[in-house]
Amino acid sequence: MHKRQVRNVTTDSLTSDLTEEKINQLCGLLGNVELSTLLYKASVHGYDASAFHQRCDRQGPTLLVAYNRTGYIFGGYTSVDYAQSGQQIADPDIFIFSFQGKIPVCIKINTGYNARLDDAGAPNFGQQLYFCYNNQPVLLNQGGSTFTVNTTTMYGNDAQLTECEVYKVEQSSQISVEEKPWRNVLWTAERRDKLMESIRNYKPLLKSVSRIRILMIGPVGAGKSSFFNSINSVFMGRITSKAMSGSAGTSLTTQFRTYPVKDGREGKPLPFVLCDTMGLEEQSGAGLDIDDISSILQGHVPDRYKFNPMASFQPDEQKASRPASLQEKIHCVVYVIDATKISIMSSKLEEKLTAIRRKVNSLGIAQIVLMTKVDEACPLVEEDLQSLYVSSYIKMKVQEVSSRLGVPVSCVLPVKNYSQELELELNCDVLLLTAIQQMLNFADDYLDDVGHTESHPKPQLH
Repeated sequence: MHKRQVRNVTTDSLTSDLTEEKINQLCGLLGNVELSTLLYKASVHGYDASAFHQRCDRQGPTLLVAYNRTGYIFGGYTSVDYAQSGQQIADPDIFIFSFQGKIPVCIKINTGYNARLDDAGAPNFGQQLYFCYNNQPVLLNQGGSTFTVNTTTMYGNDAQLTECEVYKVEQSSQISVEEKPWRNVLWTAERRDKLMESIRNYKPLLKSVSRIRILMIGPVGAGKSSFFNSINSVFMGRITSKAMSGSAGTSLTTQFRTYPVKDGREGKPLPFVLCDTMGLEEQSGAGLDIDDISSILQGHVPDRYKFNPMASFQPDEQKASRPASLQEKIHCVVYVIDATKISIMSSKLEEKLTAIRRKVNSLGIAQIVLMTKVDEACPLVEEDLQSLYVSSYIKMKVQEVSSRLGVPVSCVLPVKNYSQELELELNCDVLLLTAIQQMLNFADDYLDDVGHTESHPKPQLH
């Protein structure tokens, strides 16, 4: 496993109270970064807000770490500078955390709230938690709904601080490279053409199925709709944007959509359909419901059905009484996970994904994980996509996805969707097409399995 390089965090004879292990774990929450400088230490500089601002203003992203008498270590991260602007700050990356047992647990901001007030006072998170409040070694919890906080697990209800530190967070310059690629890919035009040809000529294993139905499931903003647009672009030979995609706080996809992909503008439909769903959200009663997923998997939900977060899908009586044909069912499930957000995936979201995986397992359907935004996760890959399989950081992320979702490493496929590009790019195409090829292979395994049971039907009684 790649070991993150940690600089010895000492500045002006300041010594960090964090162990190297805890620094590594906090860096894991933040991605490929280092806690490069200890900017502020309250026991040395004083607990007053002016001392904090003198040392921490205009320093870029920072991580605040507090310690209390009971031994709890907790705090928060903000990606936006402190600047005493008097403004409300929007910062979708802000989070608070606490070490519970040995690991840091991260709590993200609830949708629709401002991250913090950027004033001359004590550092605050959501105007809910104030550290060093009133220039005292105290944490003030104002209450509120910006963050969903359990004060007992976060800091043991002990608001008396023994220390408060603020670290500057910087992109890591230490990117280690594997000696040889950990997966072999041919990044050539011939390989792309061969993959396209193989997908065009693919025929599902069972004659009763004309096209493979692939269901994409994932958190809001992970890139499900973008993946469809990207695959469509590859076969159209130009960048297209049929499915609505973007980065809204709540799901842009509110309907169940089935997207056939055509082989070029006048071409015939390809042998697969990508099914897009509403994004998974953390709160219960929001985003996609597990019962809805069950109905989709079993082929009961029609195209363009509009999801209702308050009530799960009810098939009409006639349809519900007969099982859907194999043609209408889902043959492969793809979880779409953002590489930059794996470490800060909340436990609630993880629980939802686990429940879904259990359901999919019980139906024997093939499962794959698409890990998107690999270029944003690793500067090496941003520079050159061909570095993907020599990046230790991406390898570590693949292993993390594998263990968090309980899928084999071989089922985790890193990709880069088209998002800002105006032209197609060979390396992107190769990764995207390889992913589709794998989905078709996995779907065949599922059909092979189903085919054995179908080829020995029970005798009909007349």
